[in-house]
Amino acid sequence: MKTQNSTGNKPKLNLNKNNKSNTLRSIIFTLFSILFLAYCFNLFNSNNLKMKEVPLSDVIARANDEHGNIKRITVSGNELEITLKDKDVPTETSRKDSSGTLYEQGLVNHCSDKSGDDLKKCQEKYPTINYVEPINYTELIINILTIAVPIAIAIFLFSRLLGQAQSINKENMGFGRARAKLYGPDKKRVLFSDVAGNEAAKQDLSEIVDFLKNPKKYEKLGAKIPRGVLLAGDPGTGKTLMARAVAGEANVPFFSISGSEFAEMFVGVGASRVRDLFSKAKKNAPSIIFIDEIDAVAHKRDARGGAGREDEQTLNQILVEMDGFDNESGVIVIAATNRVDMLDKALLRPGRFDRHVDVTLPERKDRLEILKVHFKNKPTAKNVDLDALAAKTAGSSGADLANIANESAITAAREGHKEITGADVTEAFERVAIGPERKSKVMNENERKITAYHEAGHAVVGHVLPDSDPVHKITIIPRGHTGGVTWFIPPEDRSYKNIYELKDVLARAMGGRIAEKIIFGTDNITTGAASDLQHVAELSKEMITREGMGDKTRNLVFPSEDTGYYTISTGKPYSEKTAELIDEEIAQFTNEAAKRAELVLQANRKILDRVAEALLEKESLEEEDLKDIFDGATLPERAKLHE
Repeated sequence: MKTQNSTGNKPKLNLNKNNKSNTLRSIIFTLFSILFLAYCFNLFNSNNLKMKEVPLSDVIARANDEHGNIKRITVSGNELEITLKDKDVPTETSRKDSSGTLYEQGLVNHCSDKSGDDLKKCQEKYPTINYVEPINYTELIINILTIAVPIAIAIFLFSRLLGQAQSINKENMGFGRARAKLYGPDKKRVLFSDVAGNEAAKQDLSEIVDFLKNPKKYEKLGAKIPRGVLLAGDPGTGKTLMARAVAGEANVPFFSISGSEFAEMFVGVGASRVRDLFSKAKKNAPSIIFIDEIDAVAHKRDARGGAGREDEQTLNQILVEMDGFDNESGVIVIAATNRVDMLDKALLRPGRFDRHVDVTLPERKDRLEILKVHFKNKPTAKNVDLDALAAKTAGSSGADLANIANESAITAAREGHKEITGADVTEAFERVAIGPERKSKVMNENERKITAYHEAGHAVVGHVLPDSDPVHKITIIPRGHTGGVTWFIPPEDRSYKNIYELKDVLARAMGGRIAEKIIFGTDNITTGAASDLQHVAELSKEMITREGMGDKTRNLVFPSEDTGYYTISTGKPYSEKTAELIDEEIAQFTNEAAKRAELVLQANRKILDRVAEALLEKESLEEEDLKDIFDGATLPERAKLHE
């Protein structure tokens, strides 16, 4: 339950698939080649010589004849190859009976016991008989494969490891390269006309555009264009779009990179990427370098500590590169941040980021223009009132408005509408502002009653207090992470809030808890007020420490704990005694808010009951529904802060 105010890398390893495929194909081809050669060898030995086959008896007869024509007989198993005396290669073949030896079948080796000259004389008459081991081609192929397959696997694995090593090396070599996105003339240009609102920022940046287009006009007068421009503003206000518009208007290359992309676990990588980025920009001059979220690498060095830190080296390199610009370099650095207070002072001095441009939240007329841009290409019904929507979205950024337009289209598609209706826009607006309805969450009657009185308490207190924003809607339908919502919307844009307005915010935030106390008793208060109490504590601290609105610490402000200012004793930007005083002030603001809320609810008990009963019946009440219910509400004298 809450009140709702409408306010404003490990490098990835990429292996080359083509190389892997080529390696695998080579290995398969090699294996099949070996098998094919073995087959051809076997075929050649078996068939291709076309040797004459003769009976074994004929071979034995000629071999035993001293005038026979056989020079050599080669025996391999049961196979015989016969070489004639006038030949150098076998021309005949025969086959013996496997049941016995050649000696048993009648072949006599006449020269077996001869040697020297006797052997020579014997071989002139009788053939030489040689016995060789038979070739088992099946076994040969198996042996070849036994050797070839492991070798092929080893080659394959080695190739993969080599490819991985090469990829890692390429990645490592690429660590120091800037990963900036380049938007050049071939990309879609963004112009100032595409950026609604922030006319003051456009005016400041138009000088940068004019310099990039006509640098000699300024050089003749001795003017030096700012080397760096810092865009400061809340998230979603269009800082990146504004920077792209500068590049688009000047029609120059635009190098975009996030500050976090400079960060790496390896020391020196960020600095290397900075050098590479600035080198590319100089080669493409005139050009623009855009560093988004520069606070990621440009923290105050006294706040982060640690000499030699990676982010400190990166920051130093940015400073060096910007100092190295001359007037004719044609390179301008634009950076964006929503935490100017976190940036190092050396970055903000003249000669670096010497021009600061505030990109503010859009005003009502600007919001209307932004909404027209985002609804331009969407079919929209006549009952869609963009002006009324612009009025209700005070404090919304351009990104918020774009989200509302997109959610409207999604809602219309979900409901089966051919065009976006007013109901679709309202649902989208509420979905973005206070979260989607969770109708699936079932509450029992007791929980519904507690929620109804809780939200009624917020509404009644907010309606009665004179400096509170008006109630826009109350619902006990769970939305987002809450059980119910009471929604307040300011009637107009305001740049400032006074102490009375803020104290009314505190009181209405306490209205839910106090309503539970009045209706159900002190011992029956629930956890439904947890977010309200947190909001009260945070806003009270903000009022005291940042806005100087404390009673005992009036006009005293203290730096936030993340700006780098710490005391030795407490580790906080203020002393222990001051911390105790701040705690007392927060407690005083909270107690005062609770007391005012109780005074209002006790004085308007009947109206509290009427609101709760209406919520139990209808579950949601719009601003129009509440006019009659709130009739007769009064402000107790003791709850007033001023006349």
